[in-house]
Amino acid sequence: MFDPNFSHSALLISSAFILGLLIGSFLNVVIHRLPIMMEREYQRDFYAYFDKTPPAEEEKLLSQTYNLILPHSHCPSCNQEIKPWQNIPIISYLLLRGKCGNCGTSISKRYPLVELATGILTAIVVWQLDFTWQALAGVVFTWTLVALTGIDFDKQLLPDSITLPLLWAGLLINLWGVFVPLQDAVIGAIAGYLALWGVFHIFKLVTGKEGMGAGDFKILAAIGAWFGWQVLPLVILLSAAVGALAGILWTLISGRDKNLPIAFGPYLAGAAWIAMLWGEQIMGWYFHISGLNS
Repeated sequence: MFDPNFSHSALLISSAFILGLLIGSFLNVVIHRLPIMMEREYQRDFYAYFDKTPPAEEEKLLSQTYNLILPHSHCPSCNQEIKPWQNIPIISYLLLRGKCGNCGTSISKRYPLVELATGILTAIVVWQLDFTWQALAGVVFTWTLVALTGIDFDKQLLPDSITLPLLWAGLLINLWGVFVPLQDAVIGAIAGYLALWGVFHIFKLVTGKEGMGAGDFKILAAIGAWFGWQVLPLVILLSAAVGALAGILWTLISGRDKNLPIAFGPYLAGAAWIAMLWGEQIMGWYFHISGLNS
């Protein structure tokens, strides 16, 4: 028998998946371009502060318009502008067999993977939270985490231009208690920042080294602002466990120098996403097996 509720859910989740693919295509642009935009802004500020004129080639580069919209997407090898039909998420990559349609240069597999991951994550959020304000906020939170994860993996950087608006957005939506009461959100933001800030300074005092960047403080503060202080222990434990395991495996498999820094932001992001959807169930399971809820 036809179930209208199932049909409605399937349509909603499918639409979320397609929307996620499209957003994922844009997030690829953010991941690639935002660090370059920040670097060029830093260079312009540097020359302006010291009242110096950059070399001719650098001055020409710094004077060019470069943002998330312009110039239009193009092949970095032949500089040919990518046509709209060549920019359809996943499909274009498969039709072009992972190569530029003009010069045949290979296209990184990361582009379709980011699109696919964003589509799947978006669909899961809508599937879990249904057609609610929480789902709407949750997909925006998810997209932001995808961008931060990509940038941190590439550059070991969590830009203030993303983390700080994310923090304020968490406080804003919780004015209406979308995820938690505002008081819990404010305490979460403060506790999230201070938790890693304290770890950073203790580690530096003991070892003389900096164990993490300030961006990690800010992303945990944002997580606290979105989901309250109660979720922070779970996020820290999950991210630390997964990060330690990933670091060990990466070192063993790739022979990577264990002294080289590892981006911690992606593990915080993954832990926060899991906590958003299944935090209560995980904590309930833990209390059950530990006997703390008896």
